[in-house]
Amino acid sequence: MDQRLDLLSSEGNLIFSWPISSSLRGTGFEEGSFKTPTGRFRIRVKIGHDAPPWMIFVGRVPTGEIAIRGGHEDLILTRILWLEGLDLNNANTRDRYIYIHGTNQEELIGTPASHGCIRMRNRDIIDLFDQVTTDTEVKIVS
Repeated sequence: MDQRLDLLSSEGNLIFSWPISSSLRGTGFEEGSFKTPTGRFRIRVKIGHDAPPWMIFVGRVPTGEIAIRGGHEDLILTRILWLEGLDLNNANTRDRYIYIHGTNQEELIGTPASHGCIRMRNRDIIDLFDQVTTDTEVKIVS
């Protein structure tokens, strides 16, 4: 499985592509499943514009602590792009707190490893964050 996030122009041309990690448990829509939903989404909220790389967020609020690489805890770091589902089956995505975000487990990027969110390397989420707006459409496919 190729775990990538592709940024496309409005004409459909590839602008950039980054490795990502989706859920270790596969895809799905059920509350509490820790699966990555698929379908059509939009970026509802962008969080962390001025945060330094590796900043830890808890409840979407920066803690003031900088993470270290690795560990077993699934931390949310650097930037958050909070997704809203646009399809009937993924309409609960925002309530499930499904994000695109940075991670302390960068060594797992490229393999399924998350608890449902889309994880990116911290430098990559900064690049993506700076190139998208709220309402940018996102499509997640298996």
